[in-house]
Amino acid sequence: MTASSAALAALSGLGFGLSLIVAIGAQNAFVLRQGVRGQHVLPVVAVCAVSDIVLIGAGVAGFGAVVETFPGIVTVARWAGAAFLLVYAAIAARRALRSSTLVADGAGATVTVGATVLTCLAMTWLNPHTFLDTVVLLGSFAGTYASPDRWFLAAGAMLGSIIWFIALGYGARRLGPLFARPGAWRVLDSLIAVVMVTLALGLLIA
Repeated sequence: MTASSAALAALSGLGFGLSLIVAIGAQNAFVLRQGVRGQHVLPVVAVCAVSDIVLIGAGVAGFGAVVETFPGIVTVARWAGAAFLLVYAAIAARRALRSSTLVADGAGATVTVGATVLTCLAMTWLNPHTFLDTVVLLGSFAGTYASPDRWFLAAGAMLGSIIWFIALGYGARRLGPLFARPGAWRVLDSLIAVVMVTLALGLLIA
């Protein structure tokens, strides 16, 4: 291992990790909404980042091979994830239909930090796409590197997740003026509901 190969592996991990995570999905939609509302942003960002770090580490350590050996794990996660996404879609659709609860400054109905963290954990750990991206795909990609460089690649991917969730969670607050009107919240929650239903259907017909 040389310094240049380690740096290249880290940059590859950073780019590959960002290419997987920067997409419209259940987790990102949830982080975006919490960021815009300015509610429990730090715990949400921390849960997402730490979860990714754990999953990336597991993938690079070889857990992806376990998933491929026992595909039933993915099947169970697929059905559980689809059920959760449909429930959350219904909640988002209900919020969109009830404009009185759509308060941009977060002064309306406030969800406790515990409930928010549990929802965020479910968004992450009940979502098969998270496992496929971080454990299987990134783990397989890391498997093409020699052992020392493999962990520099993992570090790059972990750094990418940390940067993304911090930028998404805290950057979303800048959209506050746009969401000063209940109509904007109605549109956001409607889009979230559509995304959740689309992802759930994709899991069920996969």
